[in-house]
Amino acid sequence: MSAAKVKMRQKKLINQPASVQFVSSGSRQTNGGSGEGPSNDNSPSTRKTSSDFKSAWVRGHQKDGGVYLDKLPHHINVETFATARAAEVNAMLNAVTKTTSTCHVSGAIPRHMRRRAMSHNTKRLPWRLREMANKMREKSLQGSSKKKEPTKRMSRRARRRHGNMLLEFNRRQRKNVWLETHIWHAKRFHMVKKWGYCLGNRPTLKCYRPSYRAMTTHCLLQDLSYYCCLELQGEEEKLLNCLSQLTSKETGPTFAQKLCMSGRRQGSVVLYKAGCFPSQPLGPVTFLWRPRTPGSAHRQLWTWVHPALKQDVLAQFQSVCQCEAVVPPPVPLIMETDISTASSQPEPDKNCGINQKAGSKRKQSRKDASGPPVKKILGDGTRAPGTPVTWKSGSTGILINDLTMEIVRYRLIGPQSHSVLADALEAATDCDQMSKSRPSFFWWPNHCKEESKMKLHQQQADIFHILKGIYSSAELPPGTVLGLTVDDPRLNIPKKKVTALPCVREAQEVDDQKRIEVSLRGVPEHCCQSFLWEESVRNNVLENKISEQDLNQMKSEVLVPGSRLRPTPLQGRVPILLVHQPGKQGGNEMNSWGGGWDLLVPKGWGMAFWIPLVYRGVRIGGLKMSVTHSQNKGVPHFPHDFPDCPAGDRFQEEQESELLEKFKRRPPAKRTNYIKNGCLAPFCCPWQQLAEEWDVIENDGEERKGDAWAESTLQGDAAMQSEIMSRPQVPVSSPPTHFTVLRNSKSLRLLSSWCRPTSSKGQRLHYPREMSPLDTTGRMMFQTTHGMSLVWVRLSLLAKGKPDLHAAVCMLTADDMKLLKKGPAVSGPQEPPHSDPLKSTIKSKKKASDKTENTPTSDQASRMLEESVSSSSSGDFVLGVWPNPLPKITSHCSRVTLGWVTQADFSLSAGCGEALGFVSVTGLIHALMRQPLEHRGMVLLRNPTSLHYRFAKINIEV
Repeated sequence: MSAAKVKMRQKKLINQPASVQFVSSGSRQTNGGSGEGPSNDNSPSTRKTSSDFKSAWVRGHQKDGGVYLDKLPHHINVETFATARAAEVNAMLNAVTKTTSTCHVSGAIPRHMRRRAMSHNTKRLPWRLREMANKMREKSLQGSSKKKEPTKRMSRRARRRHGNMLLEFNRRQRKNVWLETHIWHAKRFHMVKKWGYCLGNRPTLKCYRPSYRAMTTHCLLQDLSYYCCLELQGEEEKLLNCLSQLTSKETGPTFAQKLCMSGRRQGSVVLYKAGCFPSQPLGPVTFLWRPRTPGSAHRQLWTWVHPALKQDVLAQFQSVCQCEAVVPPPVPLIMETDISTASSQPEPDKNCGINQKAGSKRKQSRKDASGPPVKKILGDGTRAPGTPVTWKSGSTGILINDLTMEIVRYRLIGPQSHSVLADALEAATDCDQMSKSRPSFFWWPNHCKEESKMKLHQQQADIFHILKGIYSSAELPPGTVLGLTVDDPRLNIPKKKVTALPCVREAQEVDDQKRIEVSLRGVPEHCCQSFLWEESVRNNVLENKISEQDLNQMKSEVLVPGSRLRPTPLQGRVPILLVHQPGKQGGNEMNSWGGGWDLLVPKGWGMAFWIPLVYRGVRIGGLKMSVTHSQNKGVPHFPHDFPDCPAGDRFQEEQESELLEKFKRRPPAKRTNYIKNGCLAPFCCPWQQLAEEWDVIENDGEERKGDAWAESTLQGDAAMQSEIMSRPQVPVSSPPTHFTVLRNSKSLRLLSSWCRPTSSKGQRLHYPREMSPLDTTGRMMFQTTHGMSLVWVRLSLLAKGKPDLHAAVCMLTADDMKLLKKGPAVSGPQEPPHSDPLKSTIKSKKKASDKTENTPTSDQASRMLEESVSSSSSGDFVLGVWPNPLPKITSHCSRVTLGWVTQADFSLSAGCGEALGFVSVTGLIHALMRQPLEHRGMVLLRNPTSLHYRFAKINIEV
């Protein structure tokens, strides 16, 4: 009998009573079946072979050719037969009526009729099984008090109605706000929840190299609307006096830079707490001044800050400007039952150009007293609904407005970003005389009535036309600003996706002298003005935007299908701002790489500009590509690379917890033992302890060589075990000084010259202007000023290899320098394996616990040990990771530690592994003083999961 047949037979006999037995041999049955009375089965007359008969319970063709017996028994035992049949009937009734844990009502339905919805909707079951299913459902609900009756959900047709979809759109943003392009991103990106927003992290398809090629040869598009805009209004002198307390000229240009004050350039600056420079930094911000109005001292300033930085910067603005909150009027929350009301009377000229087509549906033109709810976002990801958005000072007269989510900001990165903008956007067309003569509800016809404004618009349109003749966006001055009013970009969408490239014919037609003037001097000051600064214009454009339904209806009435809509609707003019973003400015390689344009449009017009840009062949990037963009430019990325800022400190804590949880999810046998690798902090960078240790080393006056000092500080296994118990801490001064990042431009140039700057492509040296030499006097003066500071560095590997996150930057010894003389491609040294004293301590305690009378299990012993270790340390104990507090960092390994890496990857631009991170200023000078001139600036790099050191070159780009 085959296995399938045996399984089927066992399934049929699962409820068979024990009193019923079936045999496969013999003519006598003891279960009440056929038989001839009692007899001896072993007698020769009754003994038969298996070939004489076959059991009636065996299915299928028999291999030996036997057949079933047709002979009936002569007589039966009635009592035995009736008892057996009664037991079978009872077993059958029990199998039908009794439901076991493995039996369900849906099991009574054939497989082809079963549906998943039957488990929660009994009406999908046949009527004969509904009563039994309802009883089982009530029984399960009564047994568990936590389970509740599920609420009745609307049908899919009802859920897909426009009004209900908008209500659902508003409801799902109560915790994490959506950008205007959220739906587009959610279908194509992996979404993450950060800083109160739901943002696209990376696409679902593989696009790392295509995105890099787009940034190098064409264009990459990103949505930066989650950045917060803080507006300051007031007199120019008072604004500069207040903002000067948050900046310093030592770090570079401030808010008072001449070109930025005129409104022709966008600036950037690092803010500090009022009067606390160089300590207590807040973070980087970009700012933009509105061009001056003749005869008025009133100025308007926009500052763009990261959402993780907004609250810190806003508090400092309120403090230095002495502003108090203006209580806003109460705003009702949007609930599922809220319905927005529309005016019963249409506005004048509001539906101009939209004619009702004969025979069209009444629903398209119906004007009821109540309409569907609208997409509305109350608050943003950085504040709760109902909180103040305006602050005003009675003494200085300065006004602060929170314009977060009021302006949509797109970033186009790449040399052809200007070609994409020139192809997707067209300068606004003038209105006819009839539209100018009559009063209009829209802002553009009223604007066209003034000849001076139209003359300015024509000059802006001419400059925008010049951009079509520029080959690359790197030809323009960094930070150039251009104001413009454009037609609705939805009117110019191509039928298929195209690749926007510079137009050669139009480039030849443009005057070369004008193009050269724009490339050298930038945009004139009067052409930087834009009506996007006006709140009334932004509201007018938002309220009168043409819906997609009306726009499609107007396009369907065009005589030639697919042609541009003429004339342009009066409400189809939008004010925008174009801000040039500079590319790579530090170093001597790949200058201006990663430059592009920022497009600023009013809120509500996000998708109207997004889709036309996508149809020009751009590549879309997310948060992950922003980090890659910063890596290739060699600039710090906020908040990853700002450890001395509050936002950077919070980011490091979150990153440490995420990496630790990911490490714990792996099986213990598959985890990396970082203690054996000599890595003290694989998930974070203890910058404060590093700066304090180097400050103590320098103050003690240790002048030993780097290799001898490192060898004298090596510890054996016994010393390491004693160190775990004692945990000596580095003595620090009272009160302790917090570390800072060196941002002084003059000091950075001096330190960069001492490191002998090189190009990562082939490590070619380039010689900067003459600086003071690195001697004892210069070293003492530098360390006195920047003793507790860290410096941002770029590290390029000399040979193959890929650095990882939190890789250690170490100092070379004398043997390493001899090894380096053999050639740059030589393999680096090896770190000797460390012992794990924590693991040996656990084993010894386990053996000790096994010898006690009440011997606990190994899991209990390890749990007891973990509790004892965690109680003596500040953090949780994890096998393979050093618990806090950490031992001495600088001398823990055979090479002295200088710092760590915060960003690392294989650089497609340089063709080698590159890393970005921080090193101690004191430690770096300590290493440079002990290196010969030909090896000046060389360090060792070691990943947390490896014992192999690799040679790298430090570059400090200013």
